[in-house]
Amino acid sequence: MAIAFTVNGKQVEVEADADTPLLWALRDDLGMTGTKFGCGIAACGACSVHVDGAVTRSCSVPLSDIAGKSVTTIEGLKAADGTLHKVQAAWIAAQVPQCGYCQSGQIMAAVALIEQVGTPTDAQIDEAMTNICRCGTYPRIRKAILAATGAAAAQTGDA
Repeated sequence: MAIAFTVNGKQVEVEADADTPLLWALRDDLGMTGTKFGCGIAACGACSVHVDGAVTRSCSVPLSDIAGKSVTTIEGLKAADGTLHKVQAAWIAAQVPQCGYCQSGQIMAAVALIEQVGTPTDAQIDEAMTNICRCGTYPRIRKAILAATGAAAAQTGDA
């Protein structure tokens, strides 16, 4: 079955079973390996992408649900000129990753949070950032989110 949707601003068509998870279409059919497989049950968040602007765990969403929609992956965050998204730049500056496996999903969740609320409170970060990081880099993740919104500089007087 051919399923058409948009990925990172480009129209694509994937020939797959309707119940194929979006994750495998992205990785296997479209070669976008930045989105990772973690658990397969939408619990860990390593597979997070945006579907029509909402953070979505791609391991549990069938392709049939994606037809006609717009998907953004970690590869689609950079600007056309290669400039990193402000969250990606903040991630690097805060030296968030250790092993790095979960980080594309973490970044996608953080971008969605910032797009939704602007400058999130600690409580909003806690509520939205449910992705699992086995390395425990949660303090650095929070620091990067705040830095990406300018809140970290305001808190330290560096604004």
